Amino acid sequence: MEQKGIRLAEGGVPLAAIRLTASDLANRNAPANYAAKELRYYLDRITSVSIPLIGADDPFEGGSLYVGEASGLDVSGCSEDGFRIESDGENVRIHGGKRGVLYGVYDFLERLGCRFFTPTCEKIPTDPELTIPELHVKEEPAFEYRRHNYADVEQYPRFSAKRRFNGTGSLQPRMGGNLTYAHFVHSFDTLIPASVYGKDHPEYFALVNGKRVTTDGGRTQLCLTNPDVLALMIEKTREWLLKHPGHRLMSLSQNDWGGNCQCENCRRIDEEEGSPSGTLLRFVNAVAEALEPEFPDVVFDTLAYIYSRPAPRITRNRHNVCVRLCSIECCFCHPFDACDDESRSVRRPDGTPSKFITDLEDWGRICDRVYIWDYTTCFAHYPTPHPNWRVLQPNAKSMAKNSVRGVFEQANGASRGGVDFNELRAYLISKLLWDPDCDLDAHRRDFMEYYYGDAAPYLDEYLNLLCDTCEARGDHVGFNDNPIHGFLEEDMLDRYDALFDKAAEAVRGDPLRLWRVEKNRLSIRWVRLKRAAMLRGEKDPAAINRFFEDWKEFGLSRIDEWCNVETTHRALLEDRWRGTEFFEHWTGEEPEAL
Repeated sequence: MEQKGIRLAEGGVPLAAIRLTASDLANRNAPANYAAKELRYYLDRITSVSIPLIGADDPFEGGSLYVGEASGLDVSGCSEDGFRIESDGENVRIHGGKRGVLYGVYDFLERLGCRFFTPTCEKIPTDPELTIPELHVKEEPAFEYRRHNYADVEQYPRFSAKRRFNGTGSLQPRMGGNLTYAHFVHSFDTLIPASVYGKDHPEYFALVNGKRVTTDGGRTQLCLTNPDVLALMIEKTREWLLKHPGHRLMSLSQNDWGGNCQCENCRRIDEEEGSPSGTLLRFVNAVAEALEPEFPDVVFDTLAYIYSRPAPRITRNRHNVCVRLCSIECCFCHPFDACDDESRSVRRPDGTPSKFITDLEDWGRICDRVYIWDYTTCFAHYPTPHPNWRVLQPNAKSMAKNSVRGVFEQANGASRGGVDFNELRAYLISKLLWDPDCDLDAHRRDFMEYYYGDAAPYLDEYLNLLCDTCEARGDHVGFNDNPIHGFLEEDMLDRYDALFDKAAEAVRGDPLRLWRVEKNRLSIRWVRLKRAAMLRGEKDPAAINRFFEDWKEFGLSRIDEWCNVETTHRALLEDRWRGTEFFEHWTGEEPEAL
């Protein structure tokens, strides 16, 4: 039976053209122009025919693929990221919001069989007589803000757009731009630094154990009930926004440390609210209210983090205030709503514990703009197998269910990428942040079968065995753990290695996929070396040297979030779990002596 639809090419001749309005065709920075050129490039790849790109009214005998305003589609109800696709058997029409027109093109291409796995790995079908089926698509993302910080999306804007992220700083105006922060996080010490104000105004800073803490940079907090601090914060935030115009988000958030103020006024509000988040939210609301007339489009973002994680009883966020809830204490082997590890609760001022899922549900009930800061790797030992494969989708669904509107998945941020199947994890996260209810198993199969070829079944078995073992041995896995858990004991490392052996053998004649297999095996090799040194006092100089040689040969950089590979190597030799143990404080700089 003949397939109905628009045939794009036949016999090496184009049968359809891509059309733009005259203004979009002339404007190289218009998102529709960029989207149309991306469409043309990939359709050319599929058909091996050069598809014309012309104006909406230019003559051409054949079908048309209209992009942007030329489509005539009504997208008034679309968000900046939403899009519509219509194909009626004669024409294709793609349009959307500011970024949505580009996302619509990529979605259309994926429906034709294209896959954008990594910046250097794309699956593009070959079909010299490609026919476009009838389509009626309207999509909106589940979350308005979507970001992770794997190097692939941070460093490659074109790939970031393909994965539909809008929170990275790399999306160019022709790609629709991005949602950017004037200041990203932990901003209190930047705006009111203790190094500037601590000596003359100790009352600006937190009272902890009867003393105002005014030293050590970011290890201070502010006294949020001091009216002079509020006035100064309004002034400094205004200055910051004027120096960084065009940003739509501004973080007003506690420093990356504990030590919230215990003065009489702050403590009274904390107790009244049942959480220090009440004191913090009152402060941020006041700043946001004062600056709204001058900056009506800015959303002021604060943290629900460590001591401020539980929601307040009384105070609610203003319409221009966002609360970013952080899962830093959580177990990442079990979903938020299923983990039974009570030690991961945080304490309210009255001493009662609060689970993360409780805090998520509470914030979702009272706050109309909740963002999430989540964690997807082991930051202390980037190579360590991180068995979070089965929590990614349940947690994304919990977020969507509880009114979350934005998600940042903090990842392995090493500039040259990492191991532990980072490419797969990054791909799956991007799918979930667009649609938490997507067929994640299908996306995983898609990726594994193409990226790893004949090695895929054994590597998939390895990933499942990781999760099975973690669950069976009762492990709870945090974001910063040393490799001491039961699922990483020697008997299991042997079983993992055996699966990598099978995977390697399966692609022995495929150098590219063999390279990918052995790159990920570095995870097992690192855990073996580290456990041998730290748990049994054993060091194999040749094995250690080979590992670091191979780490460099695979083009990798950091093994630890906070220190370079040389310092990590020295830590291994000196029987330290991490190179940060050489530092005065883990957020500090590496000592020159190293």
